[in-house]
Amino acid sequence: MNKFELMVLPYAHEALEPVISRETIAFHYEKHLATYVNNLNALLPRSGLEDLPLAEIVKQAKGGIANNAGQIMNHEMYFGQFRKPQENNMPDGELLEAIDETFGSFAKFKEEFVKAGTTLFGSGWVWLSAKEDGSLVITQETNAANPVQHGLRPLLTFDVWEHAYYLDYQNRRADHLAALWDIIDWDIVEKRATR
Repeated sequence: MNKFELMVLPYAHEALEPVISRETIAFHYEKHLATYVNNLNALLPRSGLEDLPLAEIVKQAKGGIANNAGQIMNHEMYFGQFRKPQENNMPDGELLEAIDETFGSFAKFKEEFVKAGTTLFGSGWVWLSAKEDGSLVITQETNAANPVQHGLRPLLTFDVWEHAYYLDYQNRRADHLAALWDIIDWDIVEKRATR
C-alpha cells in the first residue's frame, strides 16, 4: 500500500517573503497540507485505491479520499512552483509563445488568470492547463478539484482558499494573486508543459 508523505519544500519558509510570509508558509504547509496527507493515509486502507499513484486516486476517488488526495496534489504543485521573488518575472521560449498565441499577450493572460481567481466563489484553485492537443486553457476548480479530472495537464496554479493568503492579505484576494507572479519558477512550469 502507498503511504504518502509530506513533500519537502524546495526553499526555506522565509524565501518567498514579502509575497508569502514565513507565517503563512508554516501555517499552510505544516498544518493544512500535513493534515491532508495524514487524512489520506488514514482513509486509503481497504478503499481499493491504496496501490494507485496520487494522480489516479484524484481521478477515481469520491468523497473524503478525493478531497484529501486532490488537496495533496494541488498543494504539491502549488508549493513546488515557487522561487525567491524576482521583478519582471515571466516565462520565455515555447511556453511564452503558447501563452501569447492563446491569450494575445502575457499581460492579457495574467489579467484573465487573476480575474478567474478573484471571481471564483468560495474556496478553490485557478489553473493554467494544457489540453491533449497542447493548447492552453484557464480553469476554475472548486474545493479540492484538479484539472486532471477533466483530462487536462495542469501547469500552473494559484490557491484561492483563504488560508493561502489571509494572514498576509486579509480579504484582498486580488492583491495576493497579483503578487504571486513575482515568485513563479517558470522553468518548473515549462517542464510541466513539455512532459
